Amino acid sequence: MATGAKLSTLEPPSGLKAIAATPPALFLPDKEAGERFFCFFTAHIRNRNTRRAYYKAACQFSGWWEGRGLLNLGDVKPPHVAAYVKMLGTPELDGAGHSKPSVKQELAALRMLFHWLVVGRLPDANPAHAVRERKYSQKKGKSPALDRGEARALLAAIDTGSLTGLWDRALIGIMIYTFPRVAAVLQVNVGDYFSQGRRGWMRLYEKGGKEQETPCHHKLEAYLDAYIAAAGIAANMGGPLFRTTGQSTGTPHRMTQQDAYRMIERHAKRAGIKTKIGNHALRATDITDYLKSDGSLAEARNMANHADTRTTQLYDRRGDTAVLGEYEKVGI
Repeated sequence: MATGAKLSTLEPPSGLKAIAATPPALFLPDKEAGERFFCFFTAHIRNRNTRRAYYKAACQFSGWWEGRGLLNLGDVKPPHVAAYVKMLGTPELDGAGHSKPSVKQELAALRMLFHWLVVGRLPDANPAHAVRERKYSQKKGKSPALDRGEARALLAAIDTGSLTGLWDRALIGIMIYTFPRVAAVLQVNVGDYFSQGRRGWMRLYEKGGKEQETPCHHKLEAYLDAYIAAAGIAANMGGPLFRTTGQSTGTPHRMTQQDAYRMIERHAKRAGIKTKIGNHALRATDITDYLKSDGSLAEARNMANHADTRTTQLYDRRGDTAVLGEYEKVGI
C-alpha cells in the first residue's frame, strides 16, 4: 500500500471509521498488513484512550523512520526501535525529550502492535521485544492536589444562577466526591444517577470494563438534583448526563475530556487558584483529603477503583505539607 493510502477499502465497522484517515505507511505495506493493523486498533484495543495513545505512538514511530529512509516493515530490527526510544528520552535529538512514563508507554505500544503483527505473520519477529527502556520508579504522583480550602473555593467560584453553572458544579462535584477518573464521569448517563435507600447513588464505568456503584455525598446529591431539575432531563434515562450545548457543532454530543479540562481551568482561574490543575488533580484532591480525615488506604483503593494500594499512594499528597514544614525550619 502506498504512503498516505487510506483504509477506506477495508470498510471498517460503523462508528470506527475515524480511527485513522491516513494510517502510517510503514505498517501498511499491503492490504493484508493494513487489515491486521486496523484490527489491532478496533478489535484488540478496546479502551478509547489507550487506542488513541497507541495509534499516536505508531504514527510517530512510522513517521520518524520514514524520514530516514526505512520504508519496509520487514526491515525494522531491534536497533531501529532502540534508536527511536533513545531519541524519545533525549532532548538533544530531534527536540524530543519525553518523560520516562511517556517513553515507557510508547515502547509498550510498539511491543504490543508488533506482537499482534507477528501473530499474523507480519513480520517474522517482534523487533521491540528485546528493547529495554531506562529504569524508572515512582513513589509520588505528579498530579497536584488542592487543599480543602481551595476545593471549596473552586466550587464557590461557580455561578449557579445559570444552567451552565449548575452543570459545571455537578460535574466537578462528582469528581470531588466519588474519586472517579474523568473518563468514567463523562460516560455517565442520566439513568446512572438513581435512588437507593433514600440516598442518591452513582453508577460509574471505570477502566477495564469495571462497573462501580457508589453512594453520593449529601452535597453532591444536592448538586445533581438541582442540575437535572433545571435541565429537564430526568426522563431521558439513556441520554448522557453531561453533554455540550451544541453551539460549535450544531448538535449536542457527550462532553469530552478536553471540554472538562477547559471548564475546570476556567473556574480555577476565577477562584484565584494558582496551582495548575486539571481533571486528574481533583482525583488526587479527593484521595488526599479522605486520608487526611483518617480514611483508610484500603478503602481509598476501593473507592478509587485501583488494583493495588501502591497506585493509590501515588495520589496521596499529605507528605507535601510535612516536607514544607521541614524546609521552613531553615532559619537563615
